[in-house]
Amino acid sequence: MKQMTLLANSIAFCLLMALTSCVKDTCTSTYKIYEPIYQSLSQVRASMKSTVPQDLKQTGKLYLYNDYIFLNELNKGIHIIDNTNPSSPRNISFIPIPGNVDLAVKGNYLYADSYSDMVVFDISKPTQVTAKKFINNVFPFRGGFYWGNSSNPDSLKVVVGYTERDTTVQCQTTRFWNNCANCMYASADATVRASASQPTGMGGSMARFSIVNNYLYTVSTNELYTFDISETSNPSKINQKQLGNWNIETIYPFQDKLFIGSNNGMLIYDITTPSSPTYISQFSHVRSCDPVITDGQHAYVTLRSGTQCNGFTNQLEVLNISNLLQPNLIKTYSLTNPHGLSKDGDLLFICDGKDGLKIYDAKDVNQLQVLKRIEGIETYDVILHNNVAIVVAKDGLYQYDYSDRSNIKQLSKVAITL
Repeated sequence: MKQMTLLANSIAFCLLMALTSCVKDTCTSTYKIYEPIYQSLSQVRASMKSTVPQDLKQTGKLYLYNDYIFLNELNKGIHIIDNTNPSSPRNISFIPIPGNVDLAVKGNYLYADSYSDMVVFDISKPTQVTAKKFINNVFPFRGGFYWGNSSNPDSLKVVVGYTERDTTVQCQTTRFWNNCANCMYASADATVRASASQPTGMGGSMARFSIVNNYLYTVSTNELYTFDISETSNPSKINQKQLGNWNIETIYPFQDKLFIGSNNGMLIYDITTPSSPTYISQFSHVRSCDPVITDGQHAYVTLRSGTQCNGFTNQLEVLNISNLLQPNLIKTYSLTNPHGLSKDGDLLFICDGKDGLKIYDAKDVNQLQVLKRIEGIETYDVILHNNVAIVVAKDGLYQYDYSDRSNIKQLSKVAITL
């Protein structure tokens, strides 16, 4: 009997091993491979000039200057929209700028990041924009294409896109890839991520570039950069300050102060001496994403949750800043997932993510009154100017007339094309 049991166990073991071997031999997984497309930095820079208008694919940062809207296409470039008539905006040109996220305008010049570089554009003719100056590696925190001591744009390679193809591999290869930190692959459902003497415009509350008179201020996750732009076509970096481990997100200027939003709170800097911003105070809050605006008496801070923000709070905080040395919390208002915001007089507009655009009567900050909620759009940022609200949303660029607060109405939409 023992021999029969041993024989049965042996047969069962062999069958199991055979089946396992069979599964191993036929097991496959299908992946999408994203292979980078490279050009030399010289080629990329040569193409940084206005082209024919492009459809909006993914909206980003917003900047308003005179009758023009400059709208970032994340990591791709900048759309120029003629907004002479907000009821009928015209998409007139596109500037391809790989790695572009932020922008600002003074006079006839636009300043934009391109990965770790700054590019200065002449926009005196919005349909004939040209790049006038490239400043190498002034934003090293962005990552870029400067390896070792090389700075020759002919030899440096820039990722300008990806080709996509499916590949089927054996499970053993899949297991190798899953343990390979440097292998380039993505699963079928993965997404690819690329890595004033003259007038200035208006940026949104999500901006990381801001111009005050003859100076451009920009922020990284923990530093504040100052550029002298008194010679508008030839900016020069003159100062760099450590802000500490604040996970900086946004910068908002008001008179001679900078209000800086971060994951951890709000910082206030004095720019009475504009070439050398000096720390005034801070207000700390729970960890979350945090754009901030101010009207001089109060600061309005939206806190939101999300993977990037590492927090769970979704609310508006209203701070009393009459004493800049000791900003203090007046009241909080619960929201859904607030992003950018803007204020004009007693009207406060808040982009509350998937919960739409919310407009408040903010005459009494202790009792904000909801005047209108515009649903059905996922909002990101807003600029208020001349009774028109320009709103960046997931599905396009909207404009609303708020001259009659009892009858706020949509003027136009430039839609995303998928």
